[in-house]
Amino acid sequence: MKLYTRHHIVLAAVASGLAVFVIMVIIYRCMYTASSGAASGTEDPAVQTALSSAVLQDPAGTPAAQAAVQPADAAAEQHVVANSPSAYTTDELQNISVYDKCNEAVVNINTQVTGINWFLEPVVQEGGSGSGSIIDSRGYVITNVHVIEGASKIYISLSDGTQYEGSVIGQDSESDIAILKFTPPAGTVLKTIAFGDSSTLKVGQKVIAIGNPFGLERTMTTGIVSGLGRPIQNSNNTIIRDMIQTDTAINPGNSGGPLLDTSGRMIGINTMIYSSSGNSAGVGFAVPAVTAQRVAADLMQYGKVKRGVIQASLVQLNASIAEYARLDIASGVLVSETTRNGNAESAGIKGGTKAVRYGIRNQIFYIGGDIITRIDNISVSTLADYFSALESKRPGDTVSVTIHRNRKDIIIPVHLAEKTDSL
Repeated sequence: MKLYTRHHIVLAAVASGLAVFVIMVIIYRCMYTASSGAASGTEDPAVQTALSSAVLQDPAGTPAAQAAVQPADAAAEQHVVANSPSAYTTDELQNISVYDKCNEAVVNINTQVTGINWFLEPVVQEGGSGSGSIIDSRGYVITNVHVIEGASKIYISLSDGTQYEGSVIGQDSESDIAILKFTPPAGTVLKTIAFGDSSTLKVGQKVIAIGNPFGLERTMTTGIVSGLGRPIQNSNNTIIRDMIQTDTAINPGNSGGPLLDTSGRMIGINTMIYSSSGNSAGVGFAVPAVTAQRVAADLMQYGKVKRGVIQASLVQLNASIAEYARLDIASGVLVSETTRNGNAESAGIKGGTKAVRYGIRNQIFYIGGDIITRIDNISVSTLADYFSALESKRPGDTVSVTIHRNRKDIIIPVHLAEKTDSL
């Protein structure tokens, strides 16, 4: 057994300590080298690219700098687009423009009518409702006759919620156009809607309706012109010619409101719909602006429409009358009498000579006279056709009247006279 002195033991301990220290230094250096290599050259290329892009800062606007700020710019650009007019389509911008321009000139019309209670006493009841358009800053409103029919009181509500009692300036059942008036406080500035030119409309042209369907004030709907020149017979058996057909949604409460073009001009007055349910079925009709404007001007000036007339008493022909009078035609308008020294007599139109009674009222009229079958280029089969053919004619106009006499057709020019209370 080998023996060690104290000196040997001290030297061994020192040597062991130095060995441990050297090993620790080597391990530390290896770990440091590996760490530095990972940070400088062994990382993921995608991560390295992202880091380098974020570090590069170029005030001159180099591609690297632009790439660094592009995500923020794109987000800002999207925000601006979403809050600018360019966020809307051209069609939407048109709709918005027309609504902003015209909606305050569209009014809601409500009526009251006088009824009778169980004790046969007169009572005020709620009537109908509809729409209208302010066409004059003095408070003139255009609407339909059937909107105010039978009303004892009329109330006109504006876009700001104010309500005024309206009065009837004039109404014309032949065109279903009425003019109302209300008086706003002094200094009130009313927005109005201007008339457009309905004679230039084309099928397929976009149109816009604003009204109060079901009491929902200033509702806008859009559509197109579906047809032109439609002769439509209303509930009063009056034929209104040249009506505009549209697929724009028109519902109860829209009557009397404006049909607009994309410039916000009124090219028609919404009047009626064809529907089995009473609601919009895509077939609506509007009185053309060329008719409404002419009628409105007369109503505002004279309280009535000045139309040219043929001064004669007329009876609608039917099969029973034709058979009794032994006529060869069964449609048209029979001239019963002509006014003495009137335009019909002066033109050579002849009235009947034989008095007869007809109908449950034993109406007396004369047979044997001329039968009117056409006025200008409009066929006349009924009294509704006759009045419709003269609807746009003025006193002093000359029309070509086709009459049937002795089984022959004769064309006679007639100089129209002004309508009087007796005609």
